[in-house]
Amino acid sequence: MSLTLRETRIWCLPAVFALFTLGLAQAEDWTQWRGKDRLAVWHETGVMDEFPDDGLKPAWRVEIGSGYSAPVVSKGKIVTMDYFPKPNTETAEAIERTVCLDEQTGKLLWEDRLETHYREVMGSYRTGPRAAPTIDGDHVYTVGSVGHLRCHDLNSGKLIWSHDSRQEYELLVPVWGTSTAPIVDGDLVIYATGGKDTDQVRAFNKLTGEEVWSACHATYELAYSQFVIFNHAGVRQLIYWDSQFVRSLDPQTGKIHWQVPFAVRHAMCIASPVKSGSKLLVSSFYDGSMLMELDDDKPEARMLWHVQGQGERPNQTDGLHSVITTPVIEGDHFYGTCSYGEFRGLRLEDSERVWENKEMTRQGRWGSAYLVR
Repeated sequence: MSLTLRETRIWCLPAVFALFTLGLAQAEDWTQWRGKDRLAVWHETGVMDEFPDDGLKPAWRVEIGSGYSAPVVSKGKIVTMDYFPKPNTETAEAIERTVCLDEQTGKLLWEDRLETHYREVMGSYRTGPRAAPTIDGDHVYTVGSVGHLRCHDLNSGKLIWSHDSRQEYELLVPVWGTSTAPIVDGDLVIYATGGKDTDQVRAFNKLTGEEVWSACHATYELAYSQFVIFNHAGVRQLIYWDSQFVRSLDPQTGKIHWQVPFAVRHAMCIASPVKSGSKLLVSSFYDGSMLMELDDDKPEARMLWHVQGQGERPNQTDGLHSVITTPVIEGDHFYGTCSYGEFRGLRLEDSERVWENKEMTRQGRWGSAYLVR
């Protein structure tokens, strides 16, 4: 297994966008969170095993605002989101931007500015959008840190439609801001929007913004994990993991196929659910990992194991307690960073730890890495 990144060509540094030339052919577009089908798999040849001794040579650099939104790439364009504090106001007053850059030159092609506020977001985290944009054909779909849903024309930046989740859907803004990236399925685009005693998930006509369905009624704040869609048991299944359940929905109707309880403290379900064959894995900072088995004949699921340590510290975590790192499943094992950045390999059948490397991140608490196969 090779661990690398599409961001070996494009990556985001604090307040700087940089593109590096590696002498590779035109790379596959990376149009959404974790790339094609959200599997975080590099499908090309030419992966670097080592950086050159003198480092990578930047082709261009562009300063942008702060934020956590990952870049996406399509048709020679890079799209991301950032934030600036509104001039001469309190720090909670914000200007969120969607920016589109030319992939070859870094030239700003267009930007969309939205004035909003981050008053509900924890003070030290009022630093910008969380979710990666999603590109589908000639459209870009974004969600801001406090639930603004927007659709733009990729080529011109024209705003096509928008919704304000706070005003329209009673969004209970998560402590660290809204971070679930939109996902496209057929004619629909699906967002996490809820809610104070309302539905958490909504699907819209991707061209008009008209609401088509809503689902997953809840009275608690949104979680931070990402949607994934896969085919299993002859049906398409949209997986949504919140602080109480892992759920499977029909992405075209919102009908819930199944749900498996998994209570997660502080809504710390951040890493994406990962599927391998009939196995589905989720992992959380405080509450460890859970492996589910999917029925091959009908859309149902059951828990196989839930492994949780006595606490969050390295000597207390028996299995894997992911923070932001989405685990990788490879054969009979899975891999990821635990609560203090320990990179671990574990057996899939029972979560028993096989090995550990504490030198990979060296970050301490919340240590994370982004893994691409």
